[in-house]
Amino acid sequence: MKTNWKDSRVLILGAARQGLALARWLSVHGARVTVSDMRGADALRLARESLAKYSIDWALGGHPLELLDSADVLCLSGGVPLALPIVVEAGRRGIPLSNDSQIFMEVVPCKTVGITGSAGKTTTTTLVGNMAKKSVENRRQNAESSASRVLSSVHVGGNIGDPLLNYVDEMKPEDVAVLELSSFQLEQMTLSPNIAAILNVTPNHLDRHGTMESYTAAKSRILEFQSKDDVAVLGRDDKGAWSLRDNVNGQLFVFSLNELEEGLNGACLREGSLNLRDGKLNVSIMPREKIHLRGEYNVANVLAAFAIGHAAGFPLEAMVEAVEDFRGVPHRLELAREWNGVRWYNNSIASAPERTIAVLRAFEEPIVLLLGGRDKNLPWEALMQLVRERVAYAVLFGEAAEKIEETVASLPVGETRCVFFRVEGLHEAVLKAAEVVKPGDVVLLSPGGASFDEFKDFEERGERFRAWVQELS
Repeated sequence: MKTNWKDSRVLILGAARQGLALARWLSVHGARVTVSDMRGADALRLARESLAKYSIDWALGGHPLELLDSADVLCLSGGVPLALPIVVEAGRRGIPLSNDSQIFMEVVPCKTVGITGSAGKTTTTTLVGNMAKKSVENRRQNAESSASRVLSSVHVGGNIGDPLLNYVDEMKPEDVAVLELSSFQLEQMTLSPNIAAILNVTPNHLDRHGTMESYTAAKSRILEFQSKDDVAVLGRDDKGAWSLRDNVNGQLFVFSLNELEEGLNGACLREGSLNLRDGKLNVSIMPREKIHLRGEYNVANVLAAFAIGHAAGFPLEAMVEAVEDFRGVPHRLELAREWNGVRWYNNSIASAPERTIAVLRAFEEPIVLLLGGRDKNLPWEALMQLVRERVAYAVLFGEAAEKIEETVASLPVGETRCVFFRVEGLHEAVLKAAEVVKPGDVVLLSPGGASFDEFKDFEERGERFRAWVQELS
């Protein structure tokens, strides 16, 4: 663990938000920083201007291996592949790897909550953050609370929002930091949060990790460095998450859509109500119908948030209030428009087939599904079998469209209710959906593929979808 960066020579690959936050923080703390990015000067003009007052060198247009000659540490921004030649060469030379989340964990003074998973982590992280904020708000309003029980501030970030490294120097021991952590970030991390949650582990990012074993190993690192005084929260219903229970070093909490087995503590669904069990404590939290989010998978996310919040010591009343106020996160089954009796949903976050499967099961209405994007070397068979059974029309777009068509053709011959169309891009997909949809139907953007064939990220994809849907008349 490194805490003194003065005069350390740090090379950062990638000038996205994580890399920029890291460059800023390291420069303030005396490091000699070089930022390398594949893009050129014009594309990075605004990024360079934002760091103009700091002593930072820039190497643009590629990652030449000579940059390692003057590097003590190599830091990777999110999404930078380990197979990149300069990363491989760093390993050969024995240059250690790090990233913004690792460095944040090395210096953070307060309790940390880390959440990872193949699906649901942003919703769960945001909700846990809201629970923490509601706890602070309620305690501050309670005149009988002692000052020592008041959380000074709540910080939510990591793989979402503003990198928390931007705020770590102002954090206090009584604060709490809630982090969403991706498999990309966890690969370089050698510290674990005080409360570590793995929601689920299903096929994702195999274009980066290569195998499910490698992907699972990256996820499991969130548990690896915990102590006996820490807490792990695992999804009981998910085979991948539950397979990691032997990796737990401290106390275990679980969450489940079913009643918990004897001896397990956590949150579960029982007879239409959310329940919390911790030793002799066994209480009904709230009725399921008070959750505003659609789909069983979102009920699981809420249960996960309750288990995590309880482990963090948040009052039950504050957690319930946060859930009752929660309406979801943009681009996650977000209602984009209701027009001519049709509801258009933006679920652009779904960049893996497993995530689209979960969302399809949240609807009873006839569905027009917009499916495609960039394939991540993931299996499509299970999704396409469900599409044949459950979807009225599927509009395929983007780079993955051909692979999806081939997958459908390879399925055993059987009955199908789905009519397939293929178009070039998402805009054409929206227009085709508008042609075939009928009142009472749902149009669902839940692509199953990544956005990078057409957009910079899933957020831009979702925003463009919303705009194009609003233009329909």
